[in-house]
Amino acid sequence: MSALKKLAGETMIYGVPSIVGRFLNLLLTPIYTYTFLANEYGILGNLLAYVAFFQVFLTYGMETAYFRFASKSNKPNEVFGTALVILSITSLLFVTVITIFSRKISGWAGYPEQHLFIVWMGITVALDAVMAIPFAKLRLQQRPIKFAFFKIINIGINILLNLFWILLCPRILSHNPDSFVQYLYSPSIGIGYAFLSYLIASVVTLLLFIPDLEIKKIVFKIEILKSMLNYGWPILVVGLAGMVTLNIDKILIPQLIQNGQDPMYVLGVYAACGKLAILMTLFIQAFRFSFEPFLFSHYKNESSKSVYSLIMNYFVIFGLLIFLGVIFYMDILKYFIGPSSAGYHEALKVVPWMLMGNLFMGIFYTQSLWYKLTDQTKYGAIFSVIGGVITLIINIIFIPTLGYMASAYGFFFSSLIITIISYYYGQKYFPVQYDLKKIGSYFLVAMVLYFIGIKIIIHGTFLSYIFKTLLFSIFLFFIWLNEKSDLKRLLPKQVNIDGRG
Repeated sequence: MSALKKLAGETMIYGVPSIVGRFLNLLLTPIYTYTFLANEYGILGNLLAYVAFFQVFLTYGMETAYFRFASKSNKPNEVFGTALVILSITSLLFVTVITIFSRKISGWAGYPEQHLFIVWMGITVALDAVMAIPFAKLRLQQRPIKFAFFKIINIGINILLNLFWILLCPRILSHNPDSFVQYLYSPSIGIGYAFLSYLIASVVTLLLFIPDLEIKKIVFKIEILKSMLNYGWPILVVGLAGMVTLNIDKILIPQLIQNGQDPMYVLGVYAACGKLAILMTLFIQAFRFSFEPFLFSHYKNESSKSVYSLIMNYFVIFGLLIFLGVIFYMDILKYFIGPSSAGYHEALKVVPWMLMGNLFMGIFYTQSLWYKLTDQTKYGAIFSVIGGVITLIINIIFIPTLGYMASAYGFFFSSLIITIISYYYGQKYFPVQYDLKKIGSYFLVAMVLYFIGIKIIIHGTFLSYIFKTLLFSIFLFFIWLNEKSDLKRLLPKQVNIDGRG
């Protein structure tokens, strides 16, 4: 029990900075969208999509390989040194290539005047790739506090620099043009300060790691490298396939959009509206941090499968609550992503598809326990590749005619299909009797209420919110009718007047 408590506690420490970081970065969205035009915000979305790919590409499975070999080696420092050296070399080569060809890359991407953005983000990705190994070492050494501290420092510096350059500096200069801020800020950089903030945060984090690197003691072993590369390349394939599902849309939209539209404007409004779906993503990520340790610690119990079934049931319930909550109160939430006068609200129609795609992706992660518990992780790789291929095909074929809606459809159908395939194979190798009838009823009721909410137009803001709140309450009541026996057990018992329970 003590080991389980320790695992759960460390999981929270490792996971919370990541969740908090995503949440704080989400809070930067209104700052960006109320400050910059949609085509400028599109540059940010486009470059960050490339960053996601290169973060996977530049680590090429070495982080997981380090865990695998360092944990079993009697000389873990040799594994650490080998991984650190090779990632440093490949990252340096990457930065060199990016710097030399930055103007051509920015021109091809659609923003030729912003080649410095390419260089800044290239250096940032390279630094993050190198730091993946020191961060992994902290986890292997079970030092979650230091791990979390470094992560929070990185997030904090990034947030503060964004606030300084994007909000504070323009305000200071507007009141005092001769202020010292004129030497620290240039309006021409614009959205580029988001990239510069990422870069400085990564540099500071690397400096914090220097005492832990013990550079003089680093040993590089070619035989260790060969084993690590052989172990890591399938992880690279899976990671890239996953990034295709999650981020290829933001790369393909500027390249495939037609009808004379501004590619970065189209991407900007799409990326901004997609931020409303991140509420589902945050829920899923928080759930995974707590579920996976629970999964491996309980699978030998006789009642484990019934527990997994119950967990899936409540996961779907909370996911559908988020879905309906975002949809029904969209008229309020939409102001989080910038003014309608700048065009940001025109892509709100992607939000239901993105939310539901994220929900099915979460269901996929939750019921993928079968291949993790049966040591058949090859299926996870296969499903990731299938999802990536489906996403890629739908985007390439339909973006020219459907625009950003093709990307929303692609993400939804990719998530749905791999969920169905994984369920089919899971019932063969590790059958869990999920209550499909109950889960299906929740989906059915939620979808009926969703369509009622969007089809029936209530004039008057106040009346409209009352109507949608009523619909939301109906779903809550439906949940209570189906789950009241379990929910009553979770509620605290009433205490009698005489003090006895």
